[in-house]
Amino acid sequence: MNAIVVYGATGHTGRFVVEELLRQNLPVAVSGRNGSTLMAQWGALDVRPAAVDDPYALDRALRNAAAVINCAGPFATTAEPLIEAAARQRIPYVDVAAEIEANTATLARRSSTPVVPAMAFYGGLGDLLTTAIAEELAPVHVAYGLSSWHPTPGTREAGRVSHDRRGGRRVRYADGRLQYHDDPPVQEDWTFPAPLGKRRVIAEFSMADIVTIPSHIAVPEVRTYMTVEAAGDLADADTPAPPRDNDQSFVVDVRVGDRRATATGNDIYAISAPLAVGAVRRILAGETRASGVASAGAMFDAVEFLKELPLAFDLP
Repeated sequence: MNAIVVYGATGHTGRFVVEELLRQNLPVAVSGRNGSTLMAQWGALDVRPAAVDDPYALDRALRNAAAVINCAGPFATTAEPLIEAAARQRIPYVDVAAEIEANTATLARRSSTPVVPAMAFYGGLGDLLTTAIAEELAPVHVAYGLSSWHPTPGTREAGRVSHDRRGGRRVRYADGRLQYHDDPPVQEDWTFPAPLGKRRVIAEFSMADIVTIPSHIAVPEVRTYMTVEAAGDLADADTPAPPRDNDQSFVVDVRVGDRRATATGNDIYAISAPLAVGAVRRILAGETRASGVASAGAMFDAVEFLKELPLAFDLP
């Protein structure tokens, strides 16, 4: 197999993705804007520096590659040029974008090669859980029970980009479409499975799930919720970046009608690695259910994919 290129390989999530590829004995090449940083961290690997605004350098970085995994945000800047470069090389593209607008733009594209956006904790995991219990025309509720949230610099920058693109407005998916609004955030109680139990959450704390899920399931509404403590961590500019050995725990609790699916694990950034790598491995093995551009739930067998992740599940 030719190498799988990880773009943004020196970032927090990018490092997890490279390590996961190595753990699975898959050939790896690393890429990104800064060649010296790539060499300092991954000098023993195939290093292919390329600026995202240099199509010729991107072509060199992706030449003879099997696939590319984009871990470099903000994806409003990196997704389109990397998707175009992947298309020129006729290879699959996967990213870990959590940006609602970037994912919307990607899912609106057409492609003759596989393109899977949001193959990460936000967007991908919720989509797979929802697909596993999907009932068309039933509202979808995805609640995130995070013990804490230490955002990476990339997360903060992506948030700023999304905020600016929306003109500071909030967004929801209701009545079968994205709606931008100025309604103030509302808090309510959500009862997570034990041991988390009843927690205060911010309702309509919209994440990438409001784009990925309705891209392939006919649902009138997708609402995502976030524990107040985690939302406060994200809002606090003084919250430090996540350590490599993060003790963060999480519960993702999905309800569709009377059905419920739950995933429990540790470290939202680390779990994005087996999601992204699992996606590429399945695409290269021909284990897909869709072609072209598709979200996780449309592209893969949701239950099979979930059961291979290092998470605890409660599925019906």
